[in-house]
Amino acid sequence: MSFAFPIFLGFLTSAIGITPPGLINMTAAKVSIEEGRTRAFIFASGAVFIILFQTFLAVVFAKFIDKNPSVVILLREIGLVIFTALTFYFFLTSKKVKQKKQTVQLRSKKSRFFLGMLLSALNFFPIPFYVFVSVTLASYDYFSFERSFVYSFVLGSGLGALFAFYCYIAFFKKLENKTEFFMQNMNYIIGSITGLVSVITLVNIINYYLN
Repeated sequence: MSFAFPIFLGFLTSAIGITPPGLINMTAAKVSIEEGRTRAFIFASGAVFIILFQTFLAVVFAKFIDKNPSVVILLREIGLVIFTALTFYFFLTSKKVKQKKQTVQLRSKKSRFFLGMLLSALNFFPIPFYVFVSVTLASYDYFSFERSFVYSFVLGSGLGALFAFYCYIAFFKKLENKTEFFMQNMNYIIGSITGLVSVITLVNIINYYLN
């Protein structure tokens, strides 16, 4: 259980974080359609390789933050401001945004693995995402910064990312209409998520000062 739980935790958080349509998973789907699943999985493997490194780096940083409660509360306050601002931004601009397909020119056909690494390295979202997730879970005693737990969590995050990419590669054509709807309503969905995070963060800050 001690080995399976962090893997499950990493798998779940990674799958949730990568499932929303973005440049990397949409590119994986594009490679699958135009060049076949084999090359798409090679591309996804390159992306996952970088995600593993980003997750480990994020957890190491989170460990430092977790040892400094003052830093944690400061980050929560900063996060509250950022998430609140993002909530207003996404809801106010949702009617003005027109759907645009996120694509990338696939000129080189020699190394999909390194293309996946490149696009994944240009995406810095996983680092703050996993910092936030690990610190938050640690505050509720669901996450441990012990070496074995961290390695298992990182492994799980890689498996979760690979699963999310597999879904895009294997089922994109069947889910294309739903994906299009998701993209058209992306701002409303993201705004709702950031709004929920803002409320949770505000409650945590209030509880911290009351206690």
